[in-house]
Amino acid sequence: GDCFPCPQEGCPMMGHYADRFPAKLERVNQKYFLNTAADPPFATWRKKVFIKLSGVKKMRGDINLVFHDTEGNTKEYEIASGVLSQDQVYTKYLDVEINPKNTKKIEFLWNKTIFTLLWARLGAETVNIIHGEDGR
Repeated sequence: GDCFPCPQEGCPMMGHYADRFPAKLERVNQKYFLNTAADPPFATWRKKVFIKLSGVKKMRGDINLVFHDTEGNTKEYEIASGVLSQDQVYTKYLDVEINPKNTKKIEFLWNKTIFTLLWARLGAETVNIIHGEDGR
């Protein structure tokens, strides 16, 4: 995550796209990037997620994001787990297996632990997602 987001010219990539970064090929100890998924076609897209919570001051549980694509596929990613606080911004780097061009929606989920009060509610005040390939 220290190299994120990529420089304006993009992240130097290994393999097929390495020739797009000719100046980087001349460097010694150049860092290259290769994000892969577990399933074919093995592609992932780097995201940096920021979530600010609203609701109960503090509670135990976890928050997740679910990415949905236009073909009905979904992938769920944990953002934070444990004691959650409404005055904290949760940040996480994700390698998402859903192509951003095919993303239909992103769903915010929270689960409370068994010991949390029944009336306790938690929501997302803001969810910001930065895409790694172009820094937006």
